[in-house]
Amino acid sequence: MKTIKGPAVFLAQFMDEKAPFNSLEGLCKWASDLGYKGIQIPTWENRLIDLKKAAESKTYADELKDKVESYGLEITELSSHLQGQLVAVHPAYDLMFDNFAPEGYKNNPKKRTEWAVDQLKYSARASRNLGIDVHGTFSGSLLWHTWHPWPQRPPGLVEMGFEELAKRWKPILDVFDEQGVDVCYEVHPGEDVHDGVTFERFREATGNHKRVNILYDPSHFVLQQLDYVEYIDHYHEFIKMFHVKDAEFNPTGKKGAFGGYGDWRDRAGRYRSLGDGQVDFKTIFSKLTEYGCDVWAVMEWECCIKSPEQGAREGAPFIAEHIIEATEKAFDDFAGAEIDENRLKKILGI
Repeated sequence: MKTIKGPAVFLAQFMDEKAPFNSLEGLCKWASDLGYKGIQIPTWENRLIDLKKAAESKTYADELKDKVESYGLEITELSSHLQGQLVAVHPAYDLMFDNFAPEGYKNNPKKRTEWAVDQLKYSARASRNLGIDVHGTFSGSLLWHTWHPWPQRPPGLVEMGFEELAKRWKPILDVFDEQGVDVCYEVHPGEDVHDGVTFERFREATGNHKRVNILYDPSHFVLQQLDYVEYIDHYHEFIKMFHVKDAEFNPTGKKGAFGGYGDWRDRAGRYRSLGDGQVDFKTIFSKLTEYGCDVWAVMEWECCIKSPEQGAREGAPFIAEHIIEATEKAFDDFAGAEIDENRLKKILGI
């Protein structure tokens, strides 16, 4: 067993034009004052990190790390969710996902994808320079528009989709492998890797690449009505990152999993601040500890009701209270006795 590290916080949703949320120094002080021990940095935020420079300059990476540590924090992981999404985009989503790319790469899907691939490779090298061996991202999606098969999918479509997704990711995964860094895909609706079956399909398509791993976030499974506890039993060996995010699912006679095109607040499935939803975090923390998952417990705040400031204040103590100090002793050790082979034989009657 292994004690989970934390609490930590993912900075992406807290970025703002106002201090202290508009600079690395401001966010570090804010997070430290709230009781967080780590920060997860979104690599698309150039106010927090110069990704290319971190990949190419160990000196810059060391200075960045020292700056964060001066506030009593660690950089838990880097995140490239937005860039990972752009590795694979179906044309139907081109216009909307163009928002994730810099101006010079919009309205040019090929050039945009090349930029995203470069960003992932920078992320691998930057992680290594920072001394981090896991990285969080999205898989992207070529098949998502076909997940509810009407009209029916032609034979071979799913296989071809995962083959193409793996083809795009293999060169990236190889760079991560060279750097000794695991790629942890956040298993998420909207991505081709969105549950257990699709994770297995993708991993198999990559030739079971050893760097293909999981960022576990139970909130996305609540919205899918998937057993997020049993998921750990199946995939614990691949869970290398952990987003602590709450959610709820309250279907009615008018709406269910599809949500009726409503805004988040109006949907049956919606994200909530920690402790306000339905996720059984006690069981999750127990399972991850029992299986020895070496992860940081990183709060990702997304709530349609509560303010991010309150969510952050409540998040650190919530996580701290759920972290289990893994025991190194059995509760009945006090009643043990020295092993004696003859005595064992007598107990067995042999």
